[in-house]
Amino acid sequence: MFVQILGSAAGGGFPQWNCNCVNCAGFREGTLRAQARTQSSIAISDDGVNWVLCNASPDIRAQLQSFAPMQPGRALRDTGISAIILMDSQIDHTTGLLSLREGCPHQVWCTDMVHEDLSTGFPLFTMLTHWNGGLAWNRIELDASFTIPACPNLRFTPLPLRSAAPPYSPHRFDPHPGDNIGLIVEDLRTGGKLFYAPGLGKVDAPLLEIMAGSDCLLVDGTMWDDDEMQRRGVGTRTGREMGHLAQNGPGGMLEVLEQLPKQRKVLIHINNTNPILDEDSPERAELVRRNVEVAYDGMSIEL
Repeated sequence: MFVQILGSAAGGGFPQWNCNCVNCAGFREGTLRAQARTQSSIAISDDGVNWVLCNASPDIRAQLQSFAPMQPGRALRDTGISAIILMDSQIDHTTGLLSLREGCPHQVWCTDMVHEDLSTGFPLFTMLTHWNGGLAWNRIELDASFTIPACPNLRFTPLPLRSAAPPYSPHRFDPHPGDNIGLIVEDLRTGGKLFYAPGLGKVDAPLLEIMAGSDCLLVDGTMWDDDEMQRRGVGTRTGREMGHLAQNGPGGMLEVLEQLPKQRKVLIHINNTNPILDEDSPERAELVRRNVEVAYDGMSIEL
């Protein structure tokens, strides 16, 4: 299994276009040792030729441009994207579908809840029907694994995660199973398993057991502290209120990962305020000490 990190930042990317927090301002001024990052998206393949895109961020065009297999050049019009999986219906994970309109129809896998959101409050499925039929919906059943014809050696198992629906959702204040999912992706040839959850608000005992059975954990790295947005002066909501488990503190992501000593651990979906973006920060040093990696655009993982 080949996993390519196309984008590793949370919504807004890094540096965020309208933000002058310590991280963003420091990066622009050249006083912060860090890498720029686009908004979170990955691609997965079993052969390095046909790729499943997991989420379509607003930065999708630049991400495809930076990864040569996405434009294999086999025909006059061509793409390495064979299918798309949507983990949720958030704007920073779905808006890129608009930039893929020239390649429609696309095979899209998502839950009932995500399909509902993207057919009502943010009706991408309806809008894109005008481009060669648009998006062909393939339902993700929450209690069943599925395969995708273009990558037959990969088995995908959805994991309902606790999170909030976006502001345009009909059930914004009434969370439903399927608003947000994680994925177990298993290579049926090698046995390699990826646990992918860019939005993860809580880890209970059953989920921890699932994570323990995976070889690589690619998990929510949005915030270092739960009140980080407030402390940085750029927001009022906590990480938990937004459906993200902070790394630091009792019960935080680092404590969770500490219980999983055998797995490769990689943080993704990193907010522009997170001090781990600063490669010289004590928080980044703590990750190194704990053998936890920070995803970056262009990172490749093979399982």
